[in-house]
Amino acid sequence: MIKKVFLYIFAILFMLAGIGHFLLDDFFISSMPDWVPQRPLIVYVSGVVEIVLGALLIYPTTRRKAGITIAIFLVLVFPVNIYMAFHAENYNTPEAALWIRLPLQFLLIWWVIKVSKR
Repeated sequence: MIKKVFLYIFAILFMLAGIGHFLLDDFFISSMPDWVPQRPLIVYVSGVVEIVLGALLIYPTTRRKAGITIAIFLVLVFPVNIYMAFHAENYNTPEAALWIRLPLQFLLIWWVIKVSKR
């Protein structure tokens, strides 16, 4: 039962993060280096990906594949978190929070793998 609760919490948070890509698009666009091409497109597509994967995590038939895909996705976006930590002056976020966020990414990966297991 507790595993299912944490599964739903993760799925909802992941979908909310995806929605955030549309509501806070300027923030997400600015979180990437200027040299990255098509930053707005990347932000919107990754938002859709987060919403869809979060939804797929809820269904037992797609849960395992969605969990693995989310873990891979979190690894792929990790360089953005590193970039933000090293350029904290560009954000209206405490520098310490940006550095704490780095190990928390690994916690999220562990969390999704754990709750998506059969």
